Amino acid sequence: MLALLLLFSVISWAMIFQKLGMFGRVRRQSDQFLRIFRATRGVANPQALASAGSPFASVYAAGFRELQSQVGGQPTNPHPPKLKSLQAVTANMQVASAEEVRRVEKGMAWLATTGSVAPFVGLFGTVWGIIDAFSGLGNAGAASLRAVAPGISEALLTTAAGLATAIPAVIFYNQFLQNIKDLAQRLDTFTLEVSAQIEKTFS
Repeated sequence: MLALLLLFSVISWAMIFQKLGMFGRVRRQSDQFLRIFRATRGVANPQALASAGSPFASVYAAGFRELQSQVGGQPTNPHPPKLKSLQAVTANMQVASAEEVRRVEKGMAWLATTGSVAPFVGLFGTVWGIIDAFSGLGNAGAASLRAVAPGISEALLTTAAGLATAIPAVIFYNQFLQNIKDLAQRLDTFTLEVSAQIEKTFS
C-alpha cells in the first residue's frame, strides 16, 4: 500500500509542478499578447503580435483565418470588403477557446482521482495491517499491547501516508480549477472584444 501511495504522490507532485509552470507561462504570454493587441487598436495579422504560445493568440488566429476566408485574404486592407458573417468568425474563436481550455485541463483528472482515492487506499492499508497485527497476536497467544503496538503503528502510518498524498492533490486541484475557470472567462471576454472590433471595422 505504501508503494502504491508513493507512486500516486510522485505522479501528483510531477503534475502539480508541471501545471504551476504552465499556468505561470500562460499568464505571462497572455498579458503580453493582450497589451500588444489592445495597443494595435485594429484587426492586425496574428504574425505581427507576440506571444504565439498564448491561448489568446490561438483564439485570435482562429478568428482571423475565418475573417480572411470571408474578405478574400485582405482583412488589413485600408478599405476592407464587407464581412459576410460575424457569427462564423465568433464561432471559430469559441471553438478555439474551448480547445485551449481542454488543453490546460489535461492532468486534472489524475489530481482529482488522487485526492479522492488516496485516503481510502491508506484506510484499507490500515485496516489490513490491524487485522494482520491481531491475527499475529492470536497465533502468538500473548495478549499484551507491546505485542501488537508495532503492527498497529505501521498500519496507522498507511493512513497518514494516504492523507499526505491526498491533501496536496486536493489543494492544488482546487487552485488549478479556479485558474482554468478564470482563463475560460477571459477567453470568452476576449472573443467578444475581437468580434466587436471586427464588426466595427467591417460593418
